[in-house]
Amino acid sequence: MSGPQCCSNPPTLNPASGGGHVEDLAGFNTYVAGSLHSKLAVLLISDIYGYQAPNLRKLADKVAAAGFYVVVPDFLYGDPYVPDKPDRPLAVWLKDHGPDKGFEDAKIIIDALKSKGVSSIGAAGFCWGAKVVAGLAKYALIQAAVMLHPSFVTLDDIKGVKVPMSILGAEIDQMSPPSLVKQFEEILSAKPEVDSFVKIFPKCAHGWTVRYNVDDSQAVSSANEAHQDMLEWLTKYVK
Repeated sequence: MSGPQCCSNPPTLNPASGGGHVEDLAGFNTYVAGSLHSKLAVLLISDIYGYQAPNLRKLADKVAAAGFYVVVPDFLYGDPYVPDKPDRPLAVWLKDHGPDKGFEDAKIIIDALKSKGVSSIGAAGFCWGAKVVAGLAKYALIQAAVMLHPSFVTLDDIKGVKVPMSILGAEIDQMSPPSLVKQFEEILSAKPEVDSFVKIFPKCAHGWTVRYNVDDSQAVSSANEAHQDMLEWLTKYVK
């Protein structure tokens, strides 16, 4: 289930990237952008490469500029996936970093945000992080959810969704191929009590929203389109 596409185009991690800062939030090193005064928070949950990815932090800054308090916790405990470690392939790495643990950690972050006076929370997850968001949406622990090129998400996950859900998928994606994303859409369409939005981006590959080449104008444009869709969804429901 976790093929090579899950690992393609790894970012060059940079702990100093982004316009925000890193602080301790409920025991997690967390990249933070925006003002807590907004009372509206967005939790961004990384892919397997973690919270130091510059494109992810750039997106956090963009969401913060729209008026949100944005947190990107290190749910990988300083141990992001490293592609060129033959003794630790993805399947082995995942044994130490299952999305189920990420879900439990996300609940801790949500409680911490509420204790800071946050009144509404949205969550967006990328690849690995999308599975965490699916869990949060099943238990209605957030007000809105966005999954971008999800990994490991099942039909049962989608059947359990209880909050507005946006799914942004790629045409070229072994982890969540368009046929599966269309099944997600059918399930959500049959739930009139849950608002949903599903879109498949043509000519895009798994990971395109955060693992794009900044020098490729077409890749940047496709990523920006997805970012705008995500932001519009969060703005609509996190209020």
